[in-house]
Amino acid sequence: MHEHIINGYVANDIIKSSLPKVKNDEDMAKQFEEGFNLSRRSMKLAGYFELIGSILLTMSIFNKKLGRIGAVMVNIVMAVAMFQHLKAGHGVKSLKGAGKYFALNTVTLIEGLRNRK
Repeated sequence: MHEHIINGYVANDIIKSSLPKVKNDEDMAKQFEEGFNLSRRSMKLAGYFELIGSILLTMSIFNKKLGRIGAVMVNIVMAVAMFQHLKAGHGVKSLKGAGKYFALNTVTLIEGLRNRK
């Protein structure tokens, strides 16, 4: 039960974060360019990956495999985000947001695999 609550929490926040990227928001594109030296195309790719992963996370209520796929997709984006923050010299504190979602997803993935046995 707690897996679904965590998945819903992560999915809700990540969907909100993905929409400006998917919508090609000018301010978000500027942040990606200036903060990480990444293109608008990279921003949109990350946004779609987050959006699809979040939708799959919400589908975990009906199908646990879809939830796991969604968690992995979101974790890939979060891992890249953490790497990009460090690479850009933003410091360890900048990892807080992405790290939180990465950790929550990892916990639910491990718990899901443990309960499968």
